[in-house]
Formats: sequence, C-alpha cells, structure tokens
Amino acid sequence: MHRLYVPRFSGALVQPTAEQAKHLAVLRLLPGAFVELFDGEGRRFRAELATDGLRVLEELPFSEPRRVDVVLAQALAKGEKMELVIQKATELGVSCIVPLATGHAVVKLDGERGASRAERWRKVAQEAARQCGRADVPRIDEPASWDELFALLRSEPERRGILLDPAAKDLRLSAAVRGHAQLLLAVGPEGGFSTVELERALREGLLAASLGSLVLRTETAGLAALSVALHVHGELG
Repeated sequence: MHRLYVPRFSGALVQPTAEQAKHLAVLRLLPGAFVELFDGEGRRFRAELATDGLRVLEELPFSEPRRVDVVLAQALAKGEKMELVIQKATELGVSCIVPLATGHAVVKLDGERGASRAERWRKVAQEAARQCGRADVPRIDEPASWDELFALLRSEPERRGILLDPAAKDLRLSAAVRGHAQLLLAVGPEGGFSTVELERALREGLLAASLGSLVLRTETAGLAALSVALHVHGELG
C-alpha cells in the first residue's frame, strides 16, 4: 500500500499537499485506491483516495514499541554525508539525531543556516520513514554544541552516553550498550574528536568505546554503531 506522511491531521477527510497530489498522479492511482497515512508519531490510518481528497477509513494497529531508544549525536559532515546518515539511520530505527558541532568538523553552520539545514534534514527523515514503513519520524535537532549535548544527557539520567573512539581498545561498543535501553552514541567528524573534546566528554560521564580495529569514515561509523546497538537489543539481525 502506498504511504503518505500527514502530521497532526484531524477529521475524516485529508487534503494531500501539492507535492503529494503530484506523487499520487504519477502513481496513476484512481479514486477508490487505498493509501496508508502516518502521522510521524506512531499512528497509521487506512484511507481511500476520493475526488475531493483522502477519506480516512480506520486506524491501523500500532507497531510494537522498540526495545531500545537510541539518540545519534552525529558530528556535522560535509556534502551529502549528513543526509545519507539521516536517511539510513531513520531506516534502521534511530529515535533522534543531534547534529553536533565539533572542533575538527569541516562544516560550520550558524543559527540561520543551521535552522534551514535542519528543516531539510527533517524532510529527508520523513521521506525515509515513508519508504521504510515507519509510522514515527525521528526527531532531528538543529546543530547543537557540546554544552547542549551534555545538558540533554543530564536531563535524561537513565540514558547512557557513549563516545566512539578507535583508541578505546578496552571497551567494545557491543559491551557498552548491553543492558541499557536508552543510549546516546556520539560520532566524531572526518578529523575525529579533539583531545580537549575527548577529555571533557569523559569528565561529563560519557564512556569511550570502539567498533573494532578499523577506522571508519564518519558517515559509516554512526550507522555501524547504531546497527550494533540495535542488534544487541534484538531490534536488528
């Protein structure tokens, strides 16, 4: 069944956006065809295409809740790498993505540019959720500082913060995430975290863990770490 993202709607008749109407026309769907609507917060509905919009017929069952809630703090990456991470992390089941401003990051975004880019990233996440069958859409924050990241962890004391560090030979990520249903995974930029950032993160209570002996690219490391966390908790594989 074809799916459409329709946030915060009410009533029995939903009007598709111009972009969605164009998409339905490309699919050559005729009145009477069924479409699944999802609101990005976990609710799904079966709707029927009509000449005056989409008629909501029934609410579909909720998906099973995930066993692990993972926040991915991804250092800002250049080019299309950030969009790739957001797209694939959404498909894998991430709960939230925090774009992290770090010292070695090539990309620097001020407030206005950061807000604009975050809006673009949210659309990427919405489309990825539509394609992969998720009924919820992960929260995509605007670029955050280390102070904001630490504040997030302090506000959620049950969430274990883990910083990916190839030099952390004594602790593998699979061991660090085990037994913790709320996680935050911090991934460095192309040049890695600075020494100052590493030392401060450890003082703030994050654990340093590695994925193994290989040094992965930033856009690979976050997705690999997310996959490990989901696999350990029985969500993947």
